[in-house]
Amino acid sequence: MLITQLKDRETIEGLIQGKAFVINCHGCKEVHFPVSEAEALQKALAEAGKLTGCITTDYICNVENLTKRLEKHASAIAAAETILVFSCGVGVQTVADMFADKRVCACCDTLPMPGFQGVTPLEYDCDQCGECYLNLTGGICPITACSKSLVNGQCGGAKNGKCECDAGMDCGWERIYQRLKMLGRLDLIQSPVQIRNFATDLEVSK
Repeated sequence: MLITQLKDRETIEGLIQGKAFVINCHGCKEVHFPVSEAEALQKALAEAGKLTGCITTDYICNVENLTKRLEKHASAIAAAETILVFSCGVGVQTVADMFADKRVCACCDTLPMPGFQGVTPLEYDCDQCGECYLNLTGGICPITACSKSLVNGQCGGAKNGKCECDAGMDCGWERIYQRLKMLGRLDLIQSPVQIRNFATDLEVSK
């Protein structure tokens, strides 16, 4: 089982550039989703004129399903510069790949709990680290996309964009760099090193 915990309001509001479109995922029943907190925040953002639209659906990790559900929201999505995703890390990564030209931001942190983890039909993975890095890395997880789970940049061993540990695997940090370059957000990887807080895992497992 895993838990999605809402980031604080100030952090989420700070993610918005221009106007935002919201995607909520209520899919996996094994995943705790902060429904009432998310709804209250989104209502406040809508009243402040910061949203172009909102959709609540299930299993956003299924691209075919999500694509069909988003069709009627095409104009609202086009009008948004930012997409706010309220889901676990897998859902955020799915949306980030679908809308690589937009700012796709994680509004939740994902925490682990013992038990069944749910099923995703895609290759994305979420390490449930309790401190999501996706907003700093263009929607590509450095912990699962990098074979060394580096959170402070490339190791320097990649060749031709491939991981030195697995020649069949794209270097996660090369992917992150290219995504941020396309978004004009290379400033994010020039900021101070983000230290991973392992205490978030320990607190939940007690």
